[in-house]
Amino acid sequence: MDIPDLVKLTSKAWAIPILAQFGAGVPGRQAPLLRATGASRTAFGQSLTHLQAIGVLERNPSHGHPLRPEFRLTEHGRALAAPALAIHDLTKETPHEALIRRMWVLPLLALTRDPRSFSTLASTLRPITDRALSQALQRLQTAGWIHRDVDITARPPRATYQAQQTGAQIGKEVLTMLKAGTSADLRETEPKLPPPRPTLG
Repeated sequence: MDIPDLVKLTSKAWAIPILAQFGAGVPGRQAPLLRATGASRTAFGQSLTHLQAIGVLERNPSHGHPLRPEFRLTEHGRALAAPALAIHDLTKETPHEALIRRMWVLPLLALTRDPRSFSTLASTLRPITDRALSQALQRLQTAGWIHRDVDITARPPRATYQAQQTGAQIGKEVLTMLKAGTSADLRETEPKLPPPRPTLG
């Protein structure tokens, strides 16, 4: 699993919270999952459909009613549920709990485990726009999850972004998710992150 896969996975707001509830053992029916996540019915339905479309969830053919189906994790989904729960637990009942539901946030926290420039982040997360990237980074800075450092000795001065505090903890779990999401024979390989750029003196 690589960064584009992660962007696809997190493109629906409630995808990670739904996976987290599966990891916590919540029954795979819509009603208990809806209660556990606190999502609106429409947003929840969109995220549930999305998780099925990308092969993370599937209908359980031996349980449930046609109008009230039961869902279960696929093999791929089972690998993702534990790190999703860890991410959820790091933010549960905090002022910034909703931040993990925003697109680009988890990919950014994975990428900024090492210092990254704006241009590196933009090229890695393409097709993100500069405006969307700026807004996402600003939200993460406001939450205290990312620190912006400016090297004034460089010409021109160069800014880099690095995850910190809760953001760094979440980033570590996202990297676990990236590794867990690979096929079984590649489970131990490192996720595909670009190397950090050398700091200019």
